[in-house]
Amino acid sequence: MENVWSSADIEVKQDIEENKKEWERKLIKSMAGCYKVSFQFSETFAPDKNYQYHDRKFEEAIEYVFILEETENKISLQHILMAGEKMLIKHWRQDWLYENRELLVFVRNNEWKKVRLTQQQVKGTWTQQVFQVNDEPRYQGYGTWVHVDGRHFWESTADAPLPRREITKRHDYDVLKRHSHMELFRDGRWQLEQDNEKIIRDGDQDTLLCWEKGFETFTKSDYDAQRAIDWWEKNKYFWAEVRQCWENIFNQYESIQIKTRVDGKMLYEVLFALGDEHAVTVDYDAQKAEQAIRKVLDSYVEGRVE
Repeated sequence: MENVWSSADIEVKQDIEENKKEWERKLIKSMAGCYKVSFQFSETFAPDKNYQYHDRKFEEAIEYVFILEETENKISLQHILMAGEKMLIKHWRQDWLYENRELLVFVRNNEWKKVRLTQQQVKGTWTQQVFQVNDEPRYQGYGTWVHVDGRHFWESTADAPLPRREITKRHDYDVLKRHSHMELFRDGRWQLEQDNEKIIRDGDQDTLLCWEKGFETFTKSDYDAQRAIDWWEKNKYFWAEVRQCWENIFNQYESIQIKTRVDGKMLYEVLFALGDEHAVTVDYDAQKAEQAIRKVLDSYVEGRVE
């Protein structure tokens, strides 16, 4: 991976000024690699003095991040979590789009709607689209990369459903309003710092339940990612079909609603099991895999054209 910090400060500043977009493409791509990642979350403030704060969360794992797709105006990074000695989890995906004018915005109750922006609104910005482990939408926000005093960071605000760590445990709020600060550091670390509002949403009325502070810190080192690389090689064709099926849904509808469970199972459970069935073998059948994926998604996703 190219080292974007290799130039002297004055040369870096001059390069950014001359070709800001290309420099930011290098920054985004530099997030690829193998990392020790720590997840830390803590509720910090609630307007109700009687609110009972939930326990802090702290987890660590090894995460392999690689460039899944790269074009002039898009960079897609896929994360694979390596928990313990044997467990592999196809983790979240982040797509970065330059001057993107269409967002899929979370409403509540697993409902999403399209919002369109003007060219002036998105001039010079990057949209970060974040997807769940099964490639369903998680949140999408846009903002401008800032380069000042030797720092390089991006900020955005976006509504999201409850995080996986709480989605089956919490029923006291509907929306996580994520205020994200993503920063890259000279030593190869990068960090997603979050100030999140846990919100009760009733129609157009939002009520704050509490604030949460979060840090996801990625520290690069010489970790062995071979088992993640091998796993992806066997499963990449199936998950490419999944992404394409989702893309077709996004293009077809103005809003979508995703069912939490069908026949008692969550969508990621069904797709992961299906992925195991269609891992690459000598008789891999792409058409059969696509038909199976479409059948599953049709049972979970309801779309509206207006």
